[in-house]
Amino acid sequence: MDVQLTPRPLRGTVTPPPSKSMAHRLLIAAALAEGVSTVENAALSQDVEATLRCLTALGGQWEQPRPGVLRITGFGGRYRGSGLPRMDCGESGSTLRFFLPIALAAAGGGVFTGHGRLMERPQQPYFDLFGERGVAHTLAGGVLTVRGALTPGEYRLPGNVSSQFFTGLLFALPLLDGPSRIVPTTPVESRDYIRMTLDALAAAGAPEPQGDAGFPVAPFAYRPFDRTVEADWSQAAFWYAAAFLDNAVTPRGLNPSSAQGDRIVSDLYWRLARPGEAEIDVSGCPDLLPPLAVMAAARRSATRFTHAARLRLKESDRLATTAAMLRALGAGAEEAPDGLTVTGGSLAGGTVDGANDHRIVMAAAVAASACAGPVVIRGAEAVNKSYPSFWDEYKRLGGEVHVL
Repeated sequence: MDVQLTPRPLRGTVTPPPSKSMAHRLLIAAALAEGVSTVENAALSQDVEATLRCLTALGGQWEQPRPGVLRITGFGGRYRGSGLPRMDCGESGSTLRFFLPIALAAAGGGVFTGHGRLMERPQQPYFDLFGERGVAHTLAGGVLTVRGALTPGEYRLPGNVSSQFFTGLLFALPLLDGPSRIVPTTPVESRDYIRMTLDALAAAGAPEPQGDAGFPVAPFAYRPFDRTVEADWSQAAFWYAAAFLDNAVTPRGLNPSSAQGDRIVSDLYWRLARPGEAEIDVSGCPDLLPPLAVMAAARRSATRFTHAARLRLKESDRLATTAAMLRALGAGAEEAPDGLTVTGGSLAGGTVDGANDHRIVMAAAVAASACAGPVVIRGAEAVNKSYPSFWDEYKRLGGEVHVL
């Protein structure tokens, strides 16, 4: 779907959708329990649907008794089917990385498929660990098969690739029959995402970790629970960007003490509001780069975003596509191998390739509100990956959207 946006001021309050990151974690913890859990305020984005498919493939069940409520019947962490389970992860990197070790611990392996760039995204930290433990893996024709058994012990992982590898092991290792420990070999980036995982584990009855070296994991039986998913700070960032562009938009319903690392957008908003050059390290909040770059495009001074190399491995090469989006609209943007410099400029309007990336599409839509002329966005349906109601909210706030 391609859309044309006619610049209009946006006005009103908006509650961001439930946190996709927390929904993944709570649904998985519920599936690993023996019994029925209820997760409220859960939106069925494409990524969340991928996680529901995978937990079903392992023997869990889910139903939606009413909108926004998911009832999960867990499989107790033990796969009772025949053969290796087959799991379609869609385009969700979180789903794939979370379920790879879970499938090994629960079923002795699994067959994973995906769409878009998913199977191109790096899994080497897992492959290295699997090789040490005699776990076989093959990747051919976009199909990843893993087969073998995880064993208790020490798991050493680089901390500068993705916290998702830590999360997958934190979910899987409690299913084993002995204690384990995850040891970072480099400083851990996106540590707040690991904190979110620990919150989900605590909801399912995980014991308090003992010791402070790495991440100790003790065996335990997951218990069912009832939890509500809080609003998503990473999606709120687009409405913060709208407000930065002088739209009268106010995000609401957010938890200021959330475990979500992207809550830092509220502080970064004010940092960018100060005059002069700015430098922002996005290693702990990589998903914020597109909306922050839109804010930077409205500044008079240069803004440098650093420690962002991981963004080249997202749904798109997000450093390249963010820069291309800004340049298409008239702003100045220059890539570096691991960063982006935005010099701002007059937002004139133009045509943006959404690059099948939900965050690029939403960033371009918000930027359009401050453009001098119309903006065309190619592939506008990409928002369904994480924020299916985005275009409805955009129009409710006064945005003018024409489907081409």
